[in-house]
Amino acid sequence: MKNIFATLLITSVTLAMSTAGYAATAEQKTTYKAAKDTASADYKANRAKCDSLTGNPKDVCTEEAKAARTRMKNEAEAAYKGTPRAMASARKDIAKADYGVAKAKCGAMTGNEKDVCVKEAKAALKVAEVDAKADKKVGEARTDARDDKRDAKYKVAAEKCDALAGAAKDTCQANAKSTYGK
Repeated sequence: MKNIFATLLITSVTLAMSTAGYAATAEQKTTYKAAKDTASADYKANRAKCDSLTGNPKDVCTEEAKAARTRMKNEAEAAYKGTPRAMASARKDIAKADYGVAKAKCGAMTGNEKDVCVKEAKAALKVAEVDAKADKKVGEARTDARDDKRDAKYKVAAEKCDALAGAAKDTCQANAKSTYGK
């Protein structure tokens, strides 16, 4: 009777954990899709505002609309995926979009002032790309460290279970596996 109860308990806990993960994923997907749709709608509205302008102000306005869309879409994608790689990629894409805006603003300038403006824009792009790459490596290191800690804790829990026998050992091992994601 105890074995049946323990098995039912473990099964229900595992099922509850797995369905909670699916619910969060579906919610994240809905949020991601809504953010993408909002970004596209905002882009169209902002782009329409730019049509009344001419020359460099129109170029700047268009680049700002593109940058806003890029920012919204990439931040939503990074939040949806939640990986260091996705976050770094989003930051790089946003930096490139910001570079486009800065470069368009430089278009209104002439001579040395324009050269300085373009150099500053390129420097800001390079800094943002390097920062994104460094943050990616830090994020991956944290993920690896978290996984290593979880593995070590699981090994300790599994070792403690070896001292038990029968149903108690099975229950202990199942609890250790569910606790440490094995």
